[in-house]
Amino acid sequence: MATIVHLTSVHPRYDTRIFVKQCRSLGERGHDVTLVVADGLGDECVDGIRILDAGHRPGRFNRIVRTTQAVLDVARRLDGDVYHLHDPELIPAGLRLKRAGRRVVFDSHEDVPAQLLAKPYLDGVSRRLLARAFDAYQRHACRRFDGLVAATPFIRTRLARFHPNVVDVNNYPVPQEFAPDAHAPIDWDAKAPEVCYVGSISAIRGIRELVRACALLESPARLVLAGTFSEPDLAREVARHPGWRRVQALGHVDRAGVRAVMRRALAGLVTLHPVANYLDALPVKMFEYMAAGLPVIASRFPLWQDIVEGNGCGVCVDPRNPAAIAAAIDHFCRHPHAARRMGQNGRRAVLQRYNWLGEADKLAAFYDGLLARRPVAASGSAAPATGPAGS
Repeated sequence: MATIVHLTSVHPRYDTRIFVKQCRSLGERGHDVTLVVADGLGDECVDGIRILDAGHRPGRFNRIVRTTQAVLDVARRLDGDVYHLHDPELIPAGLRLKRAGRRVVFDSHEDVPAQLLAKPYLDGVSRRLLARAFDAYQRHACRRFDGLVAATPFIRTRLARFHPNVVDVNNYPVPQEFAPDAHAPIDWDAKAPEVCYVGSISAIRGIRELVRACALLESPARLVLAGTFSEPDLAREVARHPGWRRVQALGHVDRAGVRAVMRRALAGLVTLHPVANYLDALPVKMFEYMAAGLPVIASRFPLWQDIVEGNGCGVCVDPRNPAAIAAAIDHFCRHPHAARRMGQNGRRAVLQRYNWLGEADKLAAFYDGLLARRPVAASGSAAPATGPAGS
């Protein structure tokens, strides 16, 4: 078994993808797993995973420069067989680890060039220049790493253009978190006339349209928001809209709180705007709604239509049309039997296909192949990919 070190300068220590899914899964397979974070909460050991804290430094400059260096300093003190990076800011640290002869993996949670094209605080020219610059830098740097992990098949396809050893490890839910007993029915008698949105709240994630939809509802439905606003001015703006009277904003909630919100809800919303970074994304909230037995109201993107409508587990609407969103909410509030049937279909689809168990096997097989080969030279002469790593 191997010593594996996961590194993040941005994510919380109990991040669902990093800690709950990847670190735990690799630990359960016998690997010695350490997670290096930078949150100022100190060191600890949880579920057999050692967590080392590089310290919290507020501010964007500190995060990019000083925090990255602090995470690298902790990593250098560890004798890891593999170093697994989870943030683009850590790519320079990964290159320095490569020069020290270490195996390094970069995990692309997002399609960063496409994400930069959607940044609302940048003008169009700046977005395009930054996206192109990062794409060129990523190609140059990641060729030197031993392997790449992608959060979606679309990102995997992009990364595979310049690296031979890439695997997509999709961020599907752990079924037992939302449905401990796969055969136990969801208690629909406990449902309230509520729909929910879980996750970060912003303009391009559709909050304006959701609040406007609330003003158009004909049913008694309410919208429950479980997440924080990334734009404070936007929070004040939507709170002044008449539809806000139908909204309950909980702010940040922990995983137990998320499950409680979903237990009460009749449907889950994921009506993100059609920006480049979302069209081919696989938002974890969509699959968590399905795992919890909720029908999904999703944006009408072709990929999402294949999943949601293809599995009969919800409806897809124009995310920029509040009236269409309101009609979908009213439908599920007025027809709970239809909501229950679609929720059952979604839950079944997660249990059969869209779950973490299969992704954990892919991650383990990727590591097996990685450890069986010599580390890639720091110059970037990658060994040919073998086995399941390109699947």
